Amino acid sequence: MSEEIDPRSTHPREGFPPQEQSQPGLTGKTSPEPDHGESSYQGAGRLRGRRALITGGDSGIGRAVAIAFAREGADVAIAHLPEEQADADDTVGTIREAGRTGLSLAGDLRDPEFAASIVSRTVDEFGGLDLLVLNAAYQKDRDGLENLTDDEFDRVFRTNLYSMIYTTRAALSLLEPGASIIVSSSIQAFQPSPGLIDYAMTKAAQVAFVKALAEDLGPRGIRINAIAPGPIWTPLIPATGWDAERLATFGQDTPLGRAGQPAELAGAYVYLASDAATYVSGAVLPVTGGKPL
Repeated sequence: MSEEIDPRSTHPREGFPPQEQSQPGLTGKTSPEPDHGESSYQGAGRLRGRRALITGGDSGIGRAVAIAFAREGADVAIAHLPEEQADADDTVGTIREAGRTGLSLAGDLRDPEFAASIVSRTVDEFGGLDLLVLNAAYQKDRDGLENLTDDEFDRVFRTNLYSMIYTTRAALSLLEPGASIIVSSSIQAFQPSPGLIDYAMTKAAQVAFVKALAEDLGPRGIRINAIAPGPIWTPLIPATGWDAERLATFGQDTPLGRAGQPAELAGAYVYLASDAATYVSGAVLPVTGGKPL
């Protein structure tokens, strides 16, 4: 009999120490470092020969997905901010260790030209595009709506929504039947926190985007789905601006009693990208530690 894994204790249950980072958060400054599956994820060839583009693929959930996709047989391009180059280099190194081609694309996705160019640059490098993961995001703790500045509101919407439109719009004419688009939404789309009101608004809009586009793209044989993570320990968390108490209790209000790690989402993305999900489109898959959507 195989040994069963208790999901309550797969990763540490205790909270996280006080820490703060400026945006964007970096892996090396995050304590403890998130588990992206570097030592644990084992592929089975489920994405052999596929060509993937992941926004925000340098760290956190994006890195975990990049590692999993590569170990499943895909070539992987990642888009990231220039200041995240060190994290991106580490991710691309792990992709190449899996025997696949890795591509780093540095720039700001709020720029329409850059957000569109990452598609053509991926196609030029890989010869096509089969998997598009729209994962890049920005969030910041808000001390009341009256203190939310126009610049910050604009940054959240341009990072989380506008860039997604720019990149998808550039990709649609290049995607063939069988292609898969996956959006990183959030439990915040369904259970919005007051301190993340603008972030939650974008995540709810992403769900509408997925459901509407699934109807549009289905007749073309292209699937689109979303994943809604719960509290996941990534560099974005210490860069959100939460105090020591919030970090010490992060994720402990889930039924499993702990925060998740990026590696624990990788399998969900692989499933939606693979032929195991050929009849799944327009869905929102929760990975929340038991919290209901």
